Amino acid sequence: MRPLILFLVVSLAFAECATAQDLEPRAFSPAPIGMNFALVGYGYGTGDVFFDKSLPVQDATGEMHSLTIGGLRTVDLFGATAKLAAVLPIAWGEYKGLWQGEEVSAFRRGIADPVVNLSLNFLGAPALALKEMTTYSESTVIGAAVLVQIPLGQYDPEKLINLGSNRWAFRGRLGGSQQLGRWNIELMGEIWAFTENQEAFGGTRISQDPILAAQTNVVYRSRRGWWVACGFGYGEGGQTTVSGELKDTTQINKRFGFTLAYPVSLRNSLKVSYVNSLSARIGAEIDLIGIAWQYRWGGGI
Repeated sequence: MRPLILFLVVSLAFAECATAQDLEPRAFSPAPIGMNFALVGYGYGTGDVFFDKSLPVQDATGEMHSLTIGGLRTVDLFGATAKLAAVLPIAWGEYKGLWQGEEVSAFRRGIADPVVNLSLNFLGAPALALKEMTTYSESTVIGAAVLVQIPLGQYDPEKLINLGSNRWAFRGRLGGSQQLGRWNIELMGEIWAFTENQEAFGGTRISQDPILAAQTNVVYRSRRGWWVACGFGYGEGGQTTVSGELKDTTQINKRFGFTLAYPVSLRNSLKVSYVNSLSARIGAEIDLIGIAWQYRWGGGI
C-alpha cells in the first residue's frame, strides 16, 4: 500500500497545478489610477486526474465548481501604473475512479487557497488619471507581476483529496503587449515555485520543482468597448519528490483559451472564458469554463 500512497500524493500536485498554466489576456493593460474593481465569478472544470498507470487506480476523473470573490485597485507606484488584487475561491466537486478494481468517489466543499497579486507596468503605461487617459496612446507596454498563493484553504492530511494545498506557491511573471490598431499581441513568461508540503496524505512529504510557462494572446478591441481574445500556453517542469524519492513526473502541458468581455454599462461588465488542455504529458487534462461579473467605481468615473 505504501507505493500506492506515494503515487496518489503525486497526483494531487498535478491537480493543484492545473491553474498554474491558465491563460490571462490583458494582464498588463493600462487603466486609470484610483479605480476599484469588484468581481464575482463562477467556474466549472472537468477532466482526468493523473494516477500512475502501473498502479490499481484507473479512470480517475473530477468535476469541479468554484465561486470566486475578488477585488482590484489601480495605484500610482513610482510613476507607473500598478494593480493590486486579491481573490478568494470557494470550491466544491466530486472525484471518481476505480481503486483496486472497485468504484470509489469523494466529494469536497469549502474554501480553497486565496491569492494576492501585484503587477506593475514599468514601460509604456505611466500612472494617469481618467481625464489624462483621453490623450494617452497605447503602443508598447511591458510589465511584471508577483502572485502569492496562501495556504489557507480546507486541508486535512488524513484525506487524499483536499481543496487547499497546504503549501505556499509563488508566481513571477514578465510580459508585454504591442498595439496594432484595434489588435493587441501579447507575450508573457512566468515561473511557479512551491514550498514543501510536510503533511501530505499517508504521512509523506512532497516537494515540487518549479514550473516554467509561457503564453501568447491575440486581442481584438471593438469601438463599442467589448473585446475578445484567443491564446495559447505552454508549461514544463514540476517534477516531484515524495519523502525523498524522486519521481518521473515532469510535466509538459499545452493550453488553448478563449475570452470575451462585454461592457453591460459604464460600471458593469461581463466576462466569459474557456480553457482547454490540448495535450499533457503526465498531468491533468481538463476543460475549464468561467463566467464573471465585474463592477468598477472610483478613479473619476
